[in-house]
Amino acid sequence: MHRRRPSLRLVLPLVSLMFALAVLGLGLLRAAVYEPPAAAGGIQTPAPGAAVPAGQAGKCADVPVSATRQLRGMWLTTVLNIDFPSRPGLGQAQIKAEYDRWLDLAVAQHHNAIFVHVRPSGDAFWPSDYAPWSEWLTGKRDGKSPGWDPLAFMVSEAHARNLEFHAWFNPYRGTQPAPDGPGADFAKLAPGHPLLAHRDWAISYPTGKNARLYFDPGNPAARQFVEDSMLEAVRKYDIDGVHFDDFFYPYPQSGQDFPDDASYAKYGKGKSRGQWRRDNVDTLVREMNERIKQLKPWVKFGISPFGIWRNKSSDPAGSASNGLEAYDAIYADTRKWVQQGWLDYIVPQLYWNIGFAKADYAKLLPWWTSLVKGTGVQLWIGQGDYRVGEKGAWSDPAEIDRHLAMDEKYGVQGEVHYSAKQVRANRLGSVARYSRNHYSAPALVPVMKQLPAAPPSAPELTKVWRAGAARHFDARAGSGAAATSWALYRVDGAQARLVATGRTGQQVADPAPPAGTATYCLSGLDRSGNEGPISVPFTAAA
Repeated sequence: MHRRRPSLRLVLPLVSLMFALAVLGLGLLRAAVYEPPAAAGGIQTPAPGAAVPAGQAGKCADVPVSATRQLRGMWLTTVLNIDFPSRPGLGQAQIKAEYDRWLDLAVAQHHNAIFVHVRPSGDAFWPSDYAPWSEWLTGKRDGKSPGWDPLAFMVSEAHARNLEFHAWFNPYRGTQPAPDGPGADFAKLAPGHPLLAHRDWAISYPTGKNARLYFDPGNPAARQFVEDSMLEAVRKYDIDGVHFDDFFYPYPQSGQDFPDDASYAKYGKGKSRGQWRRDNVDTLVREMNERIKQLKPWVKFGISPFGIWRNKSSDPAGSASNGLEAYDAIYADTRKWVQQGWLDYIVPQLYWNIGFAKADYAKLLPWWTSLVKGTGVQLWIGQGDYRVGEKGAWSDPAEIDRHLAMDEKYGVQGEVHYSAKQVRANRLGSVARYSRNHYSAPALVPVMKQLPAAPPSAPELTKVWRAGAARHFDARAGSGAAATSWALYRVDGAQARLVATGRTGQQVADPAPPAGTATYCLSGLDRSGNEGPISVPFTAAA
């Protein structure tokens, strides 16, 4: 029904997990209420000629600074209103309030990124020249504007909380099945839907009540249009990442083959059908990477594929698994994308428990870590929070906690959790457990060396005052490149630990300071997370 469903050959049906969430507690959500930037106390631009003293590189008061580098995020799903908005057709104020509460949850979890579904099925959550407005937003399939720009708002609000915004697109899906969507009925498409004007781009699959329309991945004109429609969002908005999940060619159903005979006959050029399809997906991935970097070199590009490339029984280079293979079933050569460096990050969906016979987390994780080694492609793991509470291994609330411990052992650089509603639900206390053990302090995003780097010079802490339980600081920027964000460190024994982060312009504050005197240092970071020199130490009296 939606993007995260694993193969039925691997996991239990997920239907029961999409419901019964209305009574879930909000305590975790409100654990750390976001406060907008104060009128004073942000990093101020130095006066002309004013010198900002430089501190020690990597040190605060002669002790090393210590900050975890780890991407932490969750998927916020809009299709079928799984996570957000809570139902279609809500007013602007309510949609904004709901979104802000999701960001509050991210802040409470010490996340530093959010992945928002902005093109679920050939539609858009922004005023697009290439796609109709999403019915999951407007509540109507008439293509009419809601009168505001949700994507601009969502990016701005994420940045105000120092969260990266990764715009999540489904490239080739054109519709959702009936009755929730138009299915394969052209008469039910929104006016102006591109598949009305280009029916030769459209393929219906599968047959029957679950039919939907796809943009044909084998048609070069359709692929170009799909790329252009996504790149429009890159051009128009200050997003931090372009994100795909595992939907390219559809998962096989009921033994039916995807009916792309016409494009294969025209463009196949003697290749086997499978290799031709893989080449089509490869072209999309390669071209998107190239075109994103031409537009905005700092925007990250990543994909969250199905967790098995190929099984070792099919290919000696495959994993010790025995499940559906992305390479053969959906024509996604995920291994090649990493080896060719067409991605900045990859987030395999390892939604299986440790010890699961067909797809053991403990065996798949080292396969993926070995794949990315030396490539420059970062490995983040997709965690299946939605599975917590199922019978068997998933009835243990410590399952994902063990996953994260294993991720740390293997040097994984991040996790993304599916989905936001499940993170809020905290089923069996699972989220609280892994957050306490692995996300208890803020983290900086891991640096990608292939992205532009312009680390700012050292800032300076100039004043401190109490505001409620927190210590607030005035700060002054150094000369040179402007910082995108800041990191605040507090000396704790033999280390200066990261205690808070924020966007430039946001109040510098330690939210939970000790009762007595404490020493602090501040640093600035550029758009890609590269950290500049540390400020001179500043002592805050009790």
